[in-house]
Amino acid sequence: MPDVVLYGGKGGVGKTTCAAATGLGYADAGYETLVVSTDPAHSLSDVYDTTIASAPTEVTAGLSAVEVDPSEETGRYEALFEALVEDLDGVGVDLDEAGMRDLFRSGLLPGSDQLAALTTLDSYAREERFDRVVFDTAPTGHTLRLLDLPDAVGTGVETALSLREQVSRKKDAAKTLVFGPYATMGSDEDTDRPFAAVLEEMERVAALLRDPDRTAFRVVSQPERLVLAETERLVAQLREADVPVDTLVFNRVLAEGNEDCDRCRTQRADQQSVLDEVRTTFPDLPVRELPDLTGRESGRAVLETIAPELAG
Repeated sequence: MPDVVLYGGKGGVGKTTCAAATGLGYADAGYETLVVSTDPAHSLSDVYDTTIASAPTEVTAGLSAVEVDPSEETGRYEALFEALVEDLDGVGVDLDEAGMRDLFRSGLLPGSDQLAALTTLDSYAREERFDRVVFDTAPTGHTLRLLDLPDAVGTGVETALSLREQVSRKKDAAKTLVFGPYATMGSDEDTDRPFAAVLEEMERVAALLRDPDRTAFRVVSQPERLVLAETERLVAQLREADVPVDTLVFNRVLAEGNEDCDRCRTQRADQQSVLDEVRTTFPDLPVRELPDLTGRESGRAVLETIAPELAG
């Protein structure tokens, strides 16, 4: 099964560019690679300058990309809970199905973009045709909710299964009372299978996210004080969740030169001070510095410039 690399961090720090460049670098090295965007604000199509679909789309030889469409998965989870509503209705517990659907669409219940991202992670991490799968995740808060979801959804599905079992026993008892002992012949196994499948998915995703032999989470940041604080919080939360943090990537680092520009010298000195602090705070983590290419190159040229640093 493929190795998995996830890029996360604050919005606007360059996660998509890093993920796209890593995918290109892996493909150039001969690995069959898939880059997946789980960020609702997809921008892979812009970075690769091609139209990326909700199914793997070939970008170049050895490299495919996909932008997850949450709506394709939402219906699946709505159907599970609608089945539970129907079961409860069968024993006299009245819930509003339309209200349940509204909860899904509002994002208050799993079933929207985050749960679709987890399903995608489970699906593509088991694709034997790929050697590497690179995930471009959403901004920090969204990603942390994503990491919490496998356990939360697993607990929710287990509760739903338990509730369905209790409802089923009550229904069977009522049938037996009215129709006799043969009224309950058969099994609820088929109706429980969709719930069990979701539970298995969540268990696999939770295990994958915590497997250092297959998974690497790379935190992308910029050498600025305000961004650094959020980076430190994200690393701490990832480690608390037992997710293996592999590398800290600092984007848009000013190169030496232009010594006649006082502002440039000051900004570079500030950046180096932040990077020194990072290396002191996280002595066990590699720090990769990517050059500031703003205004100098664009598109494929940017990806090819930084790909060796990220995929090496």
